[in-house]
Amino acid sequence: MAEAKYDVLTVGNAIVDIIAQAEDDFLAREGIIKGAMNLIDTERAEHLYSVMGPAIEASGGSASNTAAGVASLGGSAAFFGKVCDDGLGRVFTHDIRAAGVAYDTRPLDETPPTARSMIFVTPDGERSMNTYLGACVELGPEDVEPEKAAAAKVSYFEGYLWDPPRAKEAIRLTARIAHEAGRQVAITLSDSFCVDRYRDEFLDLIRSKTVDIVFANAAELHSLYQTSSLEAGLEAIEADCELAAVTRSEKGSIVVSGGQRVEVDAFAVDRVADTTGAGDLYAAGFLYGLTHGRDLERCARIGSMAAAEVIGHVGPRPQARLADLLAEHGL
Repeated sequence: MAEAKYDVLTVGNAIVDIIAQAEDDFLAREGIIKGAMNLIDTERAEHLYSVMGPAIEASGGSASNTAAGVASLGGSAAFFGKVCDDGLGRVFTHDIRAAGVAYDTRPLDETPPTARSMIFVTPDGERSMNTYLGACVELGPEDVEPEKAAAAKVSYFEGYLWDPPRAKEAIRLTARIAHEAGRQVAITLSDSFCVDRYRDEFLDLIRSKTVDIVFANAAELHSLYQTSSLEAGLEAIEADCELAAVTRSEKGSIVVSGGQRVEVDAFAVDRVADTTGAGDLYAAGFLYGLTHGRDLERCARIGSMAAAEVIGHVGPRPQARLADLLAEHGL
């Protein structure tokens, strides 16, 4: 096997987040499903932007947040994702490259515009996302860079990417190239509503071994196997895949692999400011550990550390240098 150039390649929606504080009654009044990712059209995007309070803009997108997290930990990361050559597209491109991630996907010349997600953060730190996919729907197999897919230890993609139809072709091509090069492929299930939409396809990806590693939170696991029992879900996913990491918010995470089960506590945080990016950064920490030869417990602890950093502030990417926190915590 050739030497890997990247620890992690991520594939996902390239999105600029527009984040504002909101009360629960605002969500109810606007018909926003709390804690979920709601796909919206242009008209809805314009309406929500017009009624939201003071906001900050921050480059986001689940898989690109994970890539930025890997880079912040000191790892090498690359990203495939589509933007338009417009104002938000240039912001996204600058930010991910400035984070140290290799990003060379060719932008669209005109329409549709770069994706944006209006995120409303309630006082409990929960985020409710309203996403206009825009340019993301144009990601296709022609955007796969074979040399990057073959040169990454793990290729990781977000379940959200199953919404744009041509992206599925890009994912399957990336997975095939990765496996032919002897690499691993990972998925994050992204959202329980996303799992509801694509349950059969996700199970097929896992059971066909197109995917080797699965990241999920407890709600997504319950949805995937249509069970209210965490134990039943854990047993099912252990039977279906090589390695799975299941996060449970303040209860920490559980990792299952080949008969081995590891439970790790969450890192304590003074205040939860915004849960946006928590799962993305957990995956970043876990994959950084995995690609650097750490055992499963250490991988999960690094994931928990990275998640704790990102929920302590508004915005989906690390503000502190995670490599420094890694040293500080002896990880």
